[in-house]
Amino acid sequence: MTETRLNCWEVSNCGRELGGIRAYELGVCPASTDVRFDRIHSGINAGRACWVIPASMCNGQLHGDFRTKFRTCARCEFYARVKKEEGENFRPTVFLLHILNEEHE
Repeated sequence: MTETRLNCWEVSNCGRELGGIRAYELGVCPASTDVRFDRIHSGINAGRACWVIPASMCNGQLHGDFRTKFRTCARCEFYARVKKEEGENFRPTVFLLHILNEEHE
């Protein structure tokens, strides 16, 4: 039986995904549209790598860049869930940051 791998917006029900019920009010979350991370950890766009995406929202709070948000993200239940579900296929955060920074090199 294949386990369903949910994206962050499906777990948090934030409604900020593209076409979501709160996207107009709060803006579309960049995790739902960042195609650089599509299929990472079996997610849609950055839906399962949200902790490296600037300006993503968690627990009703807008988070800025990686440095200011990762301390919170590292303690996040969703982050722990992705790590557990992916097991040995979990991509380390440093790998994801490299993808994020490739466009600036």
